[in-house]
Amino acid sequence: MGTYRTLDPHLIVTTVTTLSHRVEERFPGSGLTKVCAELTAVARESKERVANVARPNLLLRLAITLVLLAGLMLLGYVGSVIAEAKRDPDNVYSVLQGIEASINIIVLVGAAALFLITLESRQRRARALADLHELRSIIHVIDMHQLTKDPSTVALVGTDTPSSPKRPMSAFELTRYLDYCSEMLSLSAKVAVLYAQSTRDPVVIEAASDLGQITSNLSNKIWQKINIVQRSAAQAAAAKSRTATS
Repeated sequence: MGTYRTLDPHLIVTTVTTLSHRVEERFPGSGLTKVCAELTAVARESKERVANVARPNLLLRLAITLVLLAGLMLLGYVGSVIAEAKRDPDNVYSVLQGIEASINIIVLVGAAALFLITLESRQRRARALADLHELRSIIHVIDMHQLTKDPSTVALVGTDTPSSPKRPMSAFELTRYLDYCSEMLSLSAKVAVLYAQSTRDPVVIEAASDLGQITSNLSNKIWQKINIVQRSAAQAAAAKSRTATS
């Protein structure tokens, strides 16, 4: 039952790997194939990275425990000094000094414990944000690969300039290429969600959500291209059919 409430890193890696094989089989040796292979590697690495981010830092937690124990021991010692000073009615100044020392110890120990406690969460945040930044870069690389795939070339005939990108794809191949880009973007967002579901850090969750929004916007742009390709192909097929029957 838990499988359908959280994303399974293993299944995401399997899906990305399968997609990589599909791209390689359809467009062998292409740049998109290499990008998808890189995304597969990042997905595998993210599986381990997410586990490391979620894993507690036992050494740091031991340090926190030692700091708290040291603080309690100091408080106990100061308390014994105060108790000893109370026995002498003329030693009021020593009692006040002991109380002041106790307050200082509580403040210092509390500040040290708070620093160490937040240090673990800050370390986790830094690692997660670094990984998400890498994923963000791959998302934009994917977008660069679909950028020159102009769907209007399927229906229009014109003269290319020396700087025009090569577009040897048919309507079917262009549709598959764009669809693969959309799938890669979607899977990149799912890898980002792995970090969000492994922590309650609002900064990490917001960064992962931001990547999800970016991939969604880019996928919408890709599907607009796919719709143009399919509509142009349908119009071309209808025109050819009318020509054949006339």
